[in-house]
Amino acid sequence: MSAEQKRNVSTIQTTFVEQQEYAEIASARKRRLLIRRLSLFTLLACLLTYLLISSNISQTTQFEAKMAQKKKLEHQFADLKKQQSILKEEIVKLNDDEYIGKLARKEYFFSEKNEVIFNIPEEKEGKHSISSSN
Repeated sequence: MSAEQKRNVSTIQTTFVEQQEYAEIASARKRRLLIRRLSLFTLLACLLTYLLISSNISQTTQFEAKMAQKKKLEHQFADLKKQQSILKEEIVKLNDDEYIGKLARKEYFFSEKNEVIFNIPEEKEGKHSISSSN
């Protein structure tokens, strides 16, 4: 019944009514444009946020990898410093004739005059423990 009543109602064509219709159309158009702009702004803000977060995560991962590599290299550097100091001590010792003589007798079985070298093999712990258990 209400649908029939609406059909029977006619609109008055005055300038005021036309202005109101144009104002409603304009405000609806402005509302749609505002919604579109806000949607686009929200989409761009989400995209920018995603890019910033992913960039931050990747940089953090790279930073952690670099820090791990730095620690490893610092450890290697410390080991090389120790090795360098040992080698410097060895150089100083090799300039001493008595040390060279001891080293030659120990490693290459050289002997001095009237000296007899006995080579006594060192017992390993595995063989020692087996023979003591028998």
